[in-house]
Amino acid sequence: MLRDSHAFSGFSVNDIALAKDFYANTLGLVVTEEHGLLTLNLAGGNHVLIYPKADHAPATFTVLNFPVPSVDKAVDDLTQHGVRFELYNRPDLKTDARGIMRGNGPTIAWFRDPAGNILSVLEP
Repeated sequence: MLRDSHAFSGFSVNDIALAKDFYANTLGLVVTEEHGLLTLNLAGGNHVLIYPKADHAPATFTVLNFPVPSVDKAVDDLTQHGVRFELYNRPDLKTDARGIMRGNGPTIAWFRDPAGNILSVLEP
């Protein structure tokens, strides 16, 4: 029934202007705004909708993953743009001092947008 639908994902933020600045200027994505909503125009023709929500609560899971050739380089580059990576030290989830998890699935590092939603860079 929906096989041919061009589905897309979306998530909320509490401040559209701050989100637009972060996604466009910090992450360097192509962001369009229409009717108070943001669209992230991603490589490959993919799109993600970001919408304002007054009672926004950050997602407790990863809402957007960015495959990159090198997580180490992405972490370096994003850190220079003010991004702070999450540090985990749980039995099932451990990152190094830079916030990179290695050897337990793909090499991956998590960070948050200004609304607290969790994003990642990972090596496919």
